[in-house]
Amino acid sequence: MSKTDVLMTAPMMPIVIEALDEAFNLHRLWEHEDREQYLSEIGPRIRGVATSTLYGRMDAALFERLPNLEIVSSFGVGYDNVDVTEAAGRSIIVTNTPDVLNDEVADLTLGLLLATLRKIPQADRYLREGRWLEAPFPLSPTLRQRKIGIVGLGRIGKAIAKRLEGFDVSIAYHGRTRQEGVAYAYHPTLVGLAEACDVLVVITPGGASTKHLVNADVLKALGPNGVLINVARGSVVDERALIEALRSRTILTAGLDVYEDEPRVPQELIEMEQVVLLPHIASGSVHTRNAMGQLVADNLIAWFEGRGPLTPVSETPWNGLTKS
Repeated sequence: MSKTDVLMTAPMMPIVIEALDEAFNLHRLWEHEDREQYLSEIGPRIRGVATSTLYGRMDAALFERLPNLEIVSSFGVGYDNVDVTEAAGRSIIVTNTPDVLNDEVADLTLGLLLATLRKIPQADRYLREGRWLEAPFPLSPTLRQRKIGIVGLGRIGKAIAKRLEGFDVSIAYHGRTRQEGVAYAYHPTLVGLAEACDVLVVITPGGASTKHLVNADVLKALGPNGVLINVARGSVVDERALIEALRSRTILTAGLDVYEDEPRVPQELIEMEQVVLLPHIASGSVHTRNAMGQLVADNLIAWFEGRGPLTPVSETPWNGLTKS
């Protein structure tokens, strides 16, 4: 029996490639210089796709080239790299990799928050440059008595909040609706949350609905003692407004793991001594990335074995029935 044809749009970790190579006839799009010609040749045979943000956005133009596509398995908990509305209209299932990265991202978020407040990278540079021999490192801000606002209290947001409870800080949140069974204070508007808190931790999904959700008004409400931590998507924060808020001391500082035009980071941010910048590594451990990669493969394998997708996103038309 011939194997099902599956397309991988960009390189993934060996664990994904090996699993898909064994289960399917795997086509590697990135290995072909003339990708349009290659898609013309194999497109009608492709029934599944493994993709990630490394490829860019999967949209109607690509779906047109893959008329028999049934499922897109996307690497990452965020899936704004796939036009899910277009996929749903074509009865294409989209899956992501939730849960397996919750703890890793939550751990990194706490590390980034502490590094930003206590100026850990700056202190490291201070020592390496021999400046401790001249004078003690200046005193830093603190996490003590901070009021933390979480923007997006989903799975990862809750994992972050659970860790923050151990630091004896006040916790509140903003989302589209108040959540049942959640003890943290709810704010129906983001400006209201920013006014009530002096740290905003952004962990809401990306996409058009949250583009520039954190804007100049929100940063102004956060105030001159305010700290912004973004481990969501770069698009959620108006980067130009953030740069201006940092320059004018409208807020105190920021810790960023994501940017609007990754991997390009504005030079203005790079030159700011008070901010902490990471290269999108929140889930970037060997353990967690392997678990995410395995889930990419497992979604495709489960679908074509007739067991249904393991982690379908809510916007695409999975009805719970096994594949015939």
